[in-house]
Amino acid sequence: MDKKKPKKKDSQLIIRINGQERAEFVDLCEELDTSAAREVRRFIRQFIVEHKPKSSQ
Repeated sequence: MDKKKPKKKDSQLIIRINGQERAEFVDLCEELDTSAAREVRRFIRQFIVEHKPKSSQ
């Protein structure tokens, strides 16, 4: 079996956002049984895929 080992999370990204937007986002994540961190990581990965130059892939 060839399972991929998850990459170690060894860095932080600190952002400043509106408190109301943060609260709505966190509440929505809870309703959808996910975490805010997981969704932000998913967004970042998808953004990289969509915007990475073709020659780098």
